[in-house]
Amino acid sequence: MRERQSLDDGINGLIRLETQLNDNLELIEMGEEEGDDGIVREAEAALKELRTEVTRQQIESLLSGEADGNDTYVEVHSGAGGTESQDWANMLLRMYTRWAERHRMKVELMEVHDGEEAGIKSATLLIKGHNAYGWMKTESGVHRLVRISPYDSQARRHTSFSSIWVYPVIDDSIEIDIKESDCRIDTYRSSGAGGQHVNTTDSAVRITHIPTNIVVQCQQERSQHKNKAKAWDMLRARLYEAELKKREDAASETEATKAEIGWGHQIRSYVLQPYQLVKDLRTGTESTNPTDVLDGKLDPFMEAALAQRVYGGKEAVEDID
Repeated sequence: MRERQSLDDGINGLIRLETQLNDNLELIEMGEEEGDDGIVREAEAALKELRTEVTRQQIESLLSGEADGNDTYVEVHSGAGGTESQDWANMLLRMYTRWAERHRMKVELMEVHDGEEAGIKSATLLIKGHNAYGWMKTESGVHRLVRISPYDSQARRHTSFSSIWVYPVIDDSIEIDIKESDCRIDTYRSSGAGGQHVNTTDSAVRITHIPTNIVVQCQQERSQHKNKAKAWDMLRARLYEAELKKREDAASETEATKAEIGWGHQIRSYVLQPYQLVKDLRTGTESTNPTDVLDGKLDPFMEAALAQRVYGGKEAVEDID
């Protein structure tokens, strides 16, 4: 059904674009024949908007990876820097939540570890929607924020880092074998909202896959049993994503252009002071309106990063425009 829906969306989208193109071309011809410049300008403006939609659908047609159509997990981790970085991690959590809501996707908060004073130490989102992983996979990496700190009484400029890790939800058709002997399971009390229950029972679950050192955790449910089942699903998804990345790296001839997932390897900078600029360091895509970006307007950055993955290099991102 998901594959059928994807095909329907693609075909109907193409038909809609062709119809709008022909309608606006006819309007321009009619306006020129009647000498009505207003109709011509209106149709030309519609064609410019149509061009933007065509570019987006062209990019979306590149989402042909075996997991691109799946739902996705998004992990947010604050970096060194205490309250500053924890507040930045919370801002990123809101940014991706807003992006998903803008695209009418469903968002579930799987787990969250609050900061001591403000923000979060880490959190995991589950985003459900068409091509959720295909779009979000371009966001994995380190994100850097420069601003005047609201937590500094001397109003000094601070630089904060947080990392994003994205991996797809896998369905029953994909088999991932995990030996329980390779895993360590810990239970602990949930943090954050949830009432008295989360503070008095060890319902949250953390699973560590010892051979790969991958750690997943879930505290969404009140039941430890349900949290454990979801944590196993998350672990299978993480191992699957690691295998996808391994195959992609082995097949790629442009490895040098890829940003590593690690501190000191930022993929994007968000500068709020002394000027306002968001810049993707992989593609060169920029925005002078950080407020809109932090409110979830990420499509230009995602589209450019996706085009670069497929075609390689900044030049390819400009060419596809």
